[in-house]
Amino acid sequence: MKLVTLTPKKFKEFASKHPQVNFHQTKEWGELKEENGWKYHLLGLVDDKENVKAGCLLLSKMTPIKRNMFYSPRGFLIDYQDFELLKEFTEKIKEYVKREKGIFIKIDPYVSYKERDINGQIVEDGENNQESFHNLIKLGYKHFGFNLMQDTLQPRWMFTTTTKGRTIEDVMKEMDPKTRQILRKNERECIRTREIKEDELPLFKDIMAHTGERREFIDRPLSYYQQMYKHLGGKHEILKILIAELHTKELINELEKEIEENKKEMTEREKKYQENPAKMNEKKYQSKQKENQNNIDRLQKKIKKIEKLKEENGDIIPLGGILFLIYGKEVLSLVGGSYQRFMEFQSAYTVHWEGVKYAIEHQYERYNFYGITGDFREENPLFGLYSFKRDFGGQVVELLGEFDLVVNKPFYYLYKISYKMYRSLKNLKNHIRK
Repeated sequence: MKLVTLTPKKFKEFASKHPQVNFHQTKEWGELKEENGWKYHLLGLVDDKENVKAGCLLLSKMTPIKRNMFYSPRGFLIDYQDFELLKEFTEKIKEYVKREKGIFIKIDPYVSYKERDINGQIVEDGENNQESFHNLIKLGYKHFGFNLMQDTLQPRWMFTTTTKGRTIEDVMKEMDPKTRQILRKNERECIRTREIKEDELPLFKDIMAHTGERREFIDRPLSYYQQMYKHLGGKHEILKILIAELHTKELINELEKEIEENKKEMTEREKKYQENPAKMNEKKYQSKQKENQNNIDRLQKKIKKIEKLKEENGDIIPLGGILFLIYGKEVLSLVGGSYQRFMEFQSAYTVHWEGVKYAIEHQYERYNFYGITGDFREENPLFGLYSFKRDFGGQVVELLGEFDLVVNKPFYYLYKISYKMYRSLKNLKNHIRK
């Protein structure tokens, strides 16, 4: 077999049907990364009949030491359990990278390591890809380690909900009762979602900037989201951004209707009591009237609060949003955030739920909440991230992890030293800025 450069059409035909299909392994992702200084390569291992047996999108970038680093995001599209195929592909791609003055190839295969349940426990007799891991090690791939935290290029730990062959009711039944309650409350409170288009990207950027300030991370510039939309949104139909909005006028109308319903109940009950007080228990009557009056007082108080929000922010108030990448077998929640001043509305529940429903309705295999950590102790500072996602129901996914295939040892060690210095200087610069 031989390694060849594939046409975008042939690569898509192969990649879109592969078991490890994902948005990273697309021409569109390569073109997006090209705008950020990378070069992309569409490679395939073909047999005598030109059938593609394995392939990958490979990214390359020149380093300060005048040699290229290579990265295949989410790894090669290959059967990692087929040792001979993996060996031949590894040999051929090493030769290719050598010709391109490469130092190493980084991969992080989109392959689960050991099947886990909703609580992160290993499933007895579940899927196990230890053979794939050992095959990579045998062939000289250097493993980053079975890290528990979010310290790799792409998350090693994810949380997903199976959606194919299931109904919305099926998924709701498996949710934590608190999550169902919040979703129903948000619907009653007129929190709606809609997809935004390219001209509204500054709105999503603003949401993410505020989220970054709250969570202490530096968000991407607006140009990054614009580039993403250009290469993955619109006609490409990979990227969708949903935002949640509070419809204040609609909510006020609903609250006023509730007040009228309570008043009507009180009037009808009072009429019956006046007509025949002997037939109605006095204590029960007073209790029911008080309950209605308390409801009215509560609703009127809420109307005042919403009217103030409406006066300050308008009829429709953006609360938060999520950027989804929809490709292959899954709907994936890549990044999202919300405004701190509207956190009480818990809009993230509604936006994620819309993503889950989209996956169900369009028959995707799963909804991917994406990154979590592999530390499931409540003391873990990031436990809340996992807990929030777990309450929707689903399972923890542990991937094989990150590997480096060294092509040029002297330059690899030189690169590692220079990269470590770069990270130290960057951290110092960030510390000074704080």
